Amino acid sequence: MAASGVYKIGEQGILGAIDLTSNTIKARLLTASYTPNFTTDTTMTSVGSGVGTDSVLSGITVTNGVFNASVTTFTAPPSGNTVVGAVVYKFTTNDSDSIPIVYIQLTSTITNGGDLQVNWSNSANKIFTLS
Repeated sequence: MAASGVYKIGEQGILGAIDLTSNTIKARLLTASYTPNFTTDTTMTSVGSGVGTDSVLSGITVTNGVFNASVTTFTAPPSGNTVVGAVVYKFTTNDSDSIPIVYIQLTSTITNGGDLQVNWSNSANKIFTLS
């Protein structure tokens, strides 16, 4: 299982092309078949397909460099997949133009065809912190 981390292209984007509070920010559920490469994964095409349909993050806040969002619901991902992580990314029009920002390791969960909710961290760092 991969550890959480920030993609280099995401770091660069936050300093320029990504506005976390006004751009469309989504999350994609992933299985252990995806191993993040924080240097070479520069678009969501590099990340590949996820489990079910990606979800738009809502209730986004950025305070003192801490990025957070409301609980995110993924509507009925197909049953039988073991979700171990999620990529938070800036969505544009397609995967080849969308920029991965951060990979978040999640508690391993087997999907059952019902909705899956991701409760982002309650720690001081929330989803991620820029320092």
